[in-house]
Amino acid sequence: MESLNLNVRVDANDKKLFEQFCNRVGMNVSTAVNMFIKAVLREQKLPFEVKTNTFDDTIYEKLKEAEFEMNHTSQRYSKEEILESMNHIIR
Repeated sequence: MESLNLNVRVDANDKKLFEQFCNRVGMNVSTAVNMFIKAVLREQKLPFEVKTNTFDDTIYEKLKEAEFEMNHTSQRYSKEEILESMNHIIR
């Protein structure tokens, strides 16, 4: 099987720390990267979760809605009602 080089740009400190980790577990960077590639090909997925921060965006939007409501209504809420509402949003 033909072998090719793969060039990847990484942060210098991340590279150093990754090399140190690889050394501690008894392998070099090339072996670790090849293990990663093999795992992706075998499983047909990344071996970790990749997601956006939609949770944070959702909370931000809900807070903006609450701020708008507070500024455009005379209704006021107790501390308990606010906490209950926030807990509902987070779940």
